Amino acid sequence: MTSGQKDDTGSETTVRRGFGAGIISRLALVLLILATIVALAYQYRGYLPADLLLAILGLFAVLGVFFVLAVMTGLAELFPTGRQNHFARPFLDQYPEAVVITDHRNRLVYANAAYGRLTGASEPATLDTLLSEEPESSEVLYRLSQAVRAGRDGQEEFRLVKPLANGEGPRWYRLRARFFPVTDSRATTRNFHIWQISDITEERQEQERYFRELQKAIDYLDHAPVGFVAADSDGKVSYMNATLAGWLGVDLAAFVAGRMKFSDLATGEGMALLTALDPEPGARVSERIEANLKLASGQTMPVVMLHEAVGGREGRAGDSRTVIVRREADERAGDAAPGRFFDDTPMAIATVDRDGRLLTTNTRFLTMFADLVRREDIGTGTRAGGLIDAGDRPRLDEALAAAAAGKSDIAPFEARHFSDDGRHFRFFVHAASGSAPEAQALIYVIEISEQKSLEAQMARTQKLNAVGTLAGGIAHDFNNVLTAILLSADHLLLQSRASDPEFADLVEIKRNANRASGLVRQLLAFSRQQTMRPEVVDLNDVIGDNRMMIERLTGGSDVRLTTDFARNLWPVKTDPGQFGQVITNLSVNARDAMPEGGTLTVTTRNVPAAEVASLGLREVPEKDFVMVEVADTGTGIPPEVLDKIFEPFFTTKDVGKGTGLGLAMVYGIVTQSGGFLHAVSEVGKGTRFIILLPRHVRAAGEKDMAEAPKDHKGKPIAAAFGEGNESDNEAPREEDMDLTGQSAVVLLVEDEDAVRRSGKRMLEMRGFTVYEADTGVHALKILEKLEGAVDIVVSDVVMPEMDGPTLLREARRIYPDLKFIFVSGYADDAFAKNLPEDAKFGFLPKPYNLKQLVAAVWEMIREG
Repeated sequence: MTSGQKDDTGSETTVRRGFGAGIISRLALVLLILATIVALAYQYRGYLPADLLLAILGLFAVLGVFFVLAVMTGLAELFPTGRQNHFARPFLDQYPEAVVITDHRNRLVYANAAYGRLTGASEPATLDTLLSEEPESSEVLYRLSQAVRAGRDGQEEFRLVKPLANGEGPRWYRLRARFFPVTDSRATTRNFHIWQISDITEERQEQERYFRELQKAIDYLDHAPVGFVAADSDGKVSYMNATLAGWLGVDLAAFVAGRMKFSDLATGEGMALLTALDPEPGARVSERIEANLKLASGQTMPVVMLHEAVGGREGRAGDSRTVIVRREADERAGDAAPGRFFDDTPMAIATVDRDGRLLTTNTRFLTMFADLVRREDIGTGTRAGGLIDAGDRPRLDEALAAAAAGKSDIAPFEARHFSDDGRHFRFFVHAASGSAPEAQALIYVIEISEQKSLEAQMARTQKLNAVGTLAGGIAHDFNNVLTAILLSADHLLLQSRASDPEFADLVEIKRNANRASGLVRQLLAFSRQQTMRPEVVDLNDVIGDNRMMIERLTGGSDVRLTTDFARNLWPVKTDPGQFGQVITNLSVNARDAMPEGGTLTVTTRNVPAAEVASLGLREVPEKDFVMVEVADTGTGIPPEVLDKIFEPFFTTKDVGKGTGLGLAMVYGIVTQSGGFLHAVSEVGKGTRFIILLPRHVRAAGEKDMAEAPKDHKGKPIAAAFGEGNESDNEAPREEDMDLTGQSAVVLLVEDEDAVRRSGKRMLEMRGFTVYEADTGVHALKILEKLEGAVDIVVSDVVMPEMDGPTLLREARRIYPDLKFIFVSGYADDAFAKNLPEDAKFGFLPKPYNLKQLVAAVWEMIREG
């Protein structure tokens, strides 16, 4: 290793291995020696034997040939490597940062001049010698040494109390280590470690000065006489100063960025205005509002907020900064306080000139019409009439003209939003006495959209209830007529043969009477007066049982049925048969709405009480529901028709293709089950019917209908009111019901003469002994006359003087084992309140035919 080579600055560089100059000088010396030997041999050739001279020449010839071959094969180099060092060495020698190169054994290979200046040593020393004995740097050197041996680069900073070179005071150093493999011409790889060490004391001092200044600025901001808060793009508070924290009662030591929202700091309409600011990307928007801070004590503090929001990228909101100033001056100055009340009032207020141009507004006015007017638009010619529908503007113009004339009795009026028909407002216009000279009128506005919506909903409900009551009354009277027709038709059919000419007409009469009875059942379903047999059921099972029927009804019309059933669906209590009609009817309507095909989707899911509000249905209470959604991809329902679809006899189908009772029946069944029905439709995209049935929570000891006692056919036996026997399609056989020759006595109580006579005749034809009464009072007299020798009483429910439930109570008070069957066009639960809880009875809905009447009587007697 050579040392002591001076650079231009007088410093020495330390290089472990020299470069090409030494090799060339030694090569010239060898050539000079060889030339001298040759010259001496030639000069003294006469004194040397010829053989010796030839041997010397032969030796030189062999050495020359060997050198040429070594050069050609690469075993020897004519000029040693070092061409790259002509650039590297001067660069490293002049490099201002200290550089040290060591091999894989940590032996010094090279150190530049800056290293000598930094260490202040005449002879270069290794980093281990310089740093390993210092406790501040030894751990840093060890970690970096381990890193470069593993092939990784690293950098760390350390502080030495005593500097490496001469000097005073502690110094900071930055040490960087780099792994550097080198491959020579022989494909041999050697690993070197390049170390760079620099004095960064001034840099650290500059950083410390910067942090001190920053801390001082933060301290100034924290203790400024105004509050300051910064929020991110999501409105979460990322910073607040100590002044604002003191006002709010927030402990800064426990403050965590992101836990508090900017909108939670204050109250007032202006906060909604601030949070709704949406500047363009990169743009800055400023707003000034007056609001009230929410203090930890529960009180409020009036403040003025100077808010600035920055538009983010891709249309997203950016960060915001807000300066908050207390309004104590307003509290002390009475003339300033009205301004605060002007902004804090929940009523929108504006002043306008003679032409209706807005001059001043409060914050509530800006938030109410935020989509049409901004604060900077005030006083620029924006007209109040442009905020409402064109059809309502003449009334505003009349009110403004009356205010300009000084009138005081200007009637308020209602107006719709300029572009949203669902928003309604009530305007109050007054003369602007005592205001600015250009102000001609004061406008007060209250939004009544929710009120109008509730009024429309109430009107619709009242209308449906009125129509339902009317439909129920008509259905009851019509049932009596149909019952008489059906019984008379059955009587005539029993006396006729199929070959008789009138037989076909009788069959047609009965068929149309049955069709009319179906319409009556739909009317009763709409009026929520049809008979229901509620059970605790899983709607997934109910819909699954009706899937084949739905596919058959929608088949052949390119309608694809898909289902999406929720797991662990909550139970509900409803009549599974009636609910099956609901799904079937909605599916048929969906099929008709997709004449060119589409997709019918039936979905079920649980809706917890916390999610009810998100459905946007005001009439639905917040409790657990099971939702069934029937959706199609059909033509949709126009908005002007959507509110009428549940009304009876309203239909959008062609004449002769619908009765208009289908959806009315669906509405009645769902409502009678305690649920809610809602339709959402968009023309051209389809319709969704949303059914919500309340979750059934099973009471202690409650049993399902499936667990109730069964008769010989597996049908639940009537044990109490509401669970009576209703004849099904599988009626008893004729020979089983023929009681001819037996002493079964029936008391038939019916106020409709035609029904009573037909019923008496039909039962007598089947072998029963029948007594008839037109009122309950008459029936009690017959029972008294017969001394209770009656097997069963078949009674109408609604009768003059004494109704059916009263008859049951009075008769069983004397004859407790007397059997009863109630006959009515209303649902059996319509008279529940008039019967004892343990009353046992059968129930036969009107209209009924001969077979159904005989089957009901036969079943009740057979129960013994």
